[in-house]
Amino acid sequence: MEKRIRFLFAAALIALSTLSVPGHTRAEGLSFIRDAEIERMIRLFSTPVFEAAGLSPQSVEVYLVKDDSINAFVAGGQKLFLHTGLLLRSESAGQVIGVIAHEAGHMAGGHLSRTHEQLRNSTAQSILAFVLGGAAALGTGRGDLGSAIIMGGQQLGERSFLQYSRTQEYAADQAAMRFLDDAGISSRGLMDFLEILEGDELLSASRQSPYARTHPMSRERVAAVEQHVARSSLSNRSDPAGFAQMHARMKAKLSGFLEPAAAVFRRYPQTETSVPARYAHAIAFYRRGELDKAVAKIDGLLKEFPEDPFFHELRGQMLFESGHLADALPSYERAVALYGDSALLRGELGRVQIESEDPALLKPAIQNLKASLRYDSDRPFTWRLLAIAYGRDGQMGESALAMAEEAFHSGRPKEARYYAGKAEKELSRGSPGWLRAQDILAATDKEQTN
Repeated sequence: MEKRIRFLFAAALIALSTLSVPGHTRAEGLSFIRDAEIERMIRLFSTPVFEAAGLSPQSVEVYLVKDDSINAFVAGGQKLFLHTGLLLRSESAGQVIGVIAHEAGHMAGGHLSRTHEQLRNSTAQSILAFVLGGAAALGTGRGDLGSAIIMGGQQLGERSFLQYSRTQEYAADQAAMRFLDDAGISSRGLMDFLEILEGDELLSASRQSPYARTHPMSRERVAAVEQHVARSSLSNRSDPAGFAQMHARMKAKLSGFLEPAAAVFRRYPQTETSVPARYAHAIAFYRRGELDKAVAKIDGLLKEFPEDPFFHELRGQMLFESGHLADALPSYERAVALYGDSALLRGELGRVQIESEDPALLKPAIQNLKASLRYDSDRPFTWRLLAIAYGRDGQMGESALAMAEEAFHSGRPKEARYYAGKAEKELSRGSPGWLRAQDILAATDKEQTN
C-alpha cells in the first residue's frame, strides 16, 4: 500500500530545518515534509479520483510542501504539490478531494506537459527551483530531515510556469466533476473551495494566494460547478466513512507542528476535549518543552484508542527526541506492529534500534530499514542508517553498498562510484548486492562522461 502514491524527498514533520546559504540571507526556505498519517490520508482521498481519471495511482508522485500559503499545482507530468497552508485552510475532506480532482484534470489534460515537455522527468526540487526562479539544495547530512532552499523570483516563476489559461481551468473543472461523479464522490467540496478562491481573487494581487494568481477564476467557472452540484444526485452524499475524522486529525496535527503554541491553543482551546483537539494539545505541549503534559495527553488518547498506530508513533517520537530511547522503543514497535506497511514507521523504528546501541537490535534494525527502503528507495538518510547498521554488524560489503546508494540518491556521483567500487570488491561476484554495485558504477560512469 505504501507505494500506492510515492511521497519522495523525505523530511520528518517535526524538527524541520531550513538550510542556510552563505551570501543569501534573504533566501526563502521551502521544505518538503513527511508524515505517515497524513500521507495515508492523502492516498485514501486521491486514489479513487486518480483511478477515475485513468491515472495510475502508483505513478502519481505527491509532495507535501511546508508553506502556509493556499496553493496546489501540477508540474513535470504527474507530480502533484500540495501546500500545508491549503490543507490547513480546507474545511472538509471534500474540499481537499475537490482540489486533487481539479489538479488531476490538469494532469489528464496534459495542460502543462505540452508546453514544458523538458520538465516531464525532472525532480521535484529542480521543478520548484524553476517555479520559484532559483536554485534548490537538499540537505545531505540527514536526508529525512533536510529541506530545500529556494531563492528569489517567486512571482515571475509562478506566472511563467504555472499560469493556466481560463480555458484550461474550465476544462480541469469539467474533468474534475466527471472524475468525482465516476468515483461516487460529491462535487460540493470542489464548489466550496472555488467559492473560497472567488473571494480571494477580490483581494489585491499582493494579498492573493498563489493558487488564485496561477489558477485564474471567473464567475462562469464557479457558476458551472454550482449548476452541476444543483442537479447531481451525488451532491448531498456525505464524504466516505472516516474521512471527516481523518481530515480533522490532519488539521490538528499540522497546526500542532507548524503553528506557534499560542495559535494552536486559540484554534483548539484547552477546554476542548475532542480527539483532534487533544492531539493538537499533545503536540503543542511537546513543542513547548512540556514533555510530561504532552505524554499525559497522548496516553489519554491511547487509553481510548489502543490500536491507533499514529498515537503510538507520536508518543515514541516525543520520547525519542527528548532522549528517552528505551521508553520510545516500545511505542515505535507497537506502531509498526499496527501499520507495518509504512516506510516511514519502519525507518523510524530502525533508527531508534540503531541509536539504542544494543548489539542485539542490529539485525532487527537492518530488517526494518531494508523494509522501509523496499517501499521507498529514494531516502538518503535511511540508506546512511543502513550503512551504519551493516558496518556495526561486520557486513562491510553491504555497508559500502548502502553508502553508495546514499551518495547516489543524494546526487553525489563521484562518492557513489567510490563506495560502489568498494562494495564490488567485498561482495560475492554475481550476488544481488554485487550486481547493484555494477549498476551504480555504470550509472555514475555514464554521468561522468556526459
